[in-house]
Amino acid sequence: MKNTKVLAWTILIILALVWGTSFILIKRGLEVYSAGEVGALRILAACVFLMPLSLPKLKKLSSRNLKMLLGIGMLGSFFPAFLFALGQTRLDSGITGVMNGLTPIFVLLMGATMFKQKFEKSKYIGVALAFIGTAILLTAGAGETGFSGFNYYAIFIVIATMCYGANLNIIKYYLADLNAVVITSVSILLVGPFALIYLLLGTDFSNTVTTAPGALEALGYISLLGVMSTAIALILFNRLVQITTPIFSSMVTYLIPIVALTWGILDGEILASGQIAGIAAILVGVFITNRKKLPKTSPTQK
Repeated sequence: MKNTKVLAWTILIILALVWGTSFILIKRGLEVYSAGEVGALRILAACVFLMPLSLPKLKKLSSRNLKMLLGIGMLGSFFPAFLFALGQTRLDSGITGVMNGLTPIFVLLMGATMFKQKFEKSKYIGVALAFIGTAILLTAGAGETGFSGFNYYAIFIVIATMCYGANLNIIKYYLADLNAVVITSVSILLVGPFALIYLLLGTDFSNTVTTAPGALEALGYISLLGVMSTAIALILFNRLVQITTPIFSSMVTYLIPIVALTWGILDGEILASGQIAGIAAILVGVFITNRKKLPKTSPTQK
C-alpha cells in the first residue's frame, strides 16, 4: 500500500511537469516554425514513437472501430495540436496552460448536451466562473489597466478544449471496450499521414529546417513535445487511473497551470492584473466542477 501511494504521487508529479511543460515547448517551436508546422511535427513525432504499439493492433480492429479511431484522432489530437500552436502565436505559454484547464468543463458540458448526462446544479457555478475567467482572458493584456482589447487567438484554445471535451465523451460512450493505450496509439497512427501530407505540401518545412537558424534545436523541442506530452504522458496517466481514484487523478488538472505559469514567468512573461483575475476565476471554476460530494455516513460507519 505504501509503495503504491509513493508510485501514485511520483506519476502525478511527473504528469504535471510533462503536461505543464508542453506550452513552453510549443513556444520554443514557434520561434522557428509556423503554427501549422509545429502542429504537424507534434503529431508525427507521437505517431512514429507509438508505432511499435499501434501497428500490431490494426489487424485486430473492426472497420467500425477504425473509423471511430480516425475521428478520435482528428478530434482529440490532430485539430488540438494545430489549434494550440495557432493560439500561442499571440498568447503567452502560461496563459495557454491555464486555459487548457477548461477541458474538464467541456467534458461536463458535452456530456450533458450530447449524451444527456446529468450533473449537480452546484456545478453550474463552476462552469459559470470558468467562462467568466475565459471572457476576462479574452480581453486581458499587459497594459496598465490589465485590459487591451479582444484577443481572438484565445478562441483557438477554447475550441481545442471543446474538442478534448467531445473526444473524451465519445471514447466513454462508444469505445469503452477498447484499451486506452490502443485508442491513443492507433488514433494517432491514423492521423499521422494527414500531418505528413500537410507538412510536405502545405508548408515550407524543408526549406526552414535546412536554412533557418536554430531549426534543429526547435525541431528537438517539438519532437520532445510529441513523444513526452502525447505518448508517454498518456501511458502514465492510464497507469495512475488504475492504481488510484478518479479524484486523485484529477489533481493533475490543478497542477498543470501552476507548472505552465512557472515556466512562463521564468521565460520573462508578465501577468497583468486582468489576467490574474481571469486565471483565478478559471481555476476556482474548474475546482468546483471537478469536486465530488462525499457520501453521507452515519456516526457508526467508518
